[in-house]
Amino acid sequence: MTLEQRIAQVNESIAEACKRAGRSPEEVNVVAVTKYVSAEMTGKVLDSGVEHIGENRWQTARPKWEALGDRGTWHFIGQLQSNKVKDIIGKFAYIHSLDRLSLARELERQAAAADIKIKAFVQVNISGEESKSGMLPEETFEFMRRMRDFPHIDAIGLMTMAPLDGEAEAARPVFRGLRELKDRLNASGEPAKPLEHLSMGMSGDFEVAIEEGATWVRLGSILVGKEED
Repeated sequence: MTLEQRIAQVNESIAEACKRAGRSPEEVNVVAVTKYVSAEMTGKVLDSGVEHIGENRWQTARPKWEALGDRGTWHFIGQLQSNKVKDIIGKFAYIHSLDRLSLARELERQAAAADIKIKAFVQVNISGEESKSGMLPEETFEFMRRMRDFPHIDAIGLMTMAPLDGEAEAARPVFRGLRELKDRLNASGEPAKPLEHLSMGMSGDFEVAIEEGATWVRLGSILVGKEED
């Protein structure tokens, strides 16, 4: 399949999932995960009209950002070490992996120095897997209260990773759990402002994620394809 065909197929799948859930496709944003493809292919993705680019390591993102950083909107979707914040601040508009207070402090420090505001998703380990990053659901209430101390970080929502093995349907409780947590947090009044977004769902399970309320899906192979394309 060509890139254009994959994009059309993804858009159709999003529309169908939204129809099943009684949602509008306009509520769902797509991040094209380009970590396994070249700068040339990333450029083609941007040429196709896809606006949002997701990368999970600065080392592999750097040549792409240096060539294409003035185009599209860039999302850092991988685990972020505090000593790497200086590399990505001002380049990535969104961070999908805010998972600890020490990282929030460093993001605040760097963003304040650059006089910018960065949008962030708080990463939550809904599944409870030891291999997954993210804070436990019960830790998010205090964390959101503490986020009030960081005016240069705009906590816009939550992010989670579903188990990679198993059928897509098996991920539904994880996605539903994140949506329910968002609702509980908003009801608690701990966030400085209501959380609006859920970053959840990848190539194998994004339709289920949309049915459960995802507003951002992170799509690699199903959208970007393989390098030879």
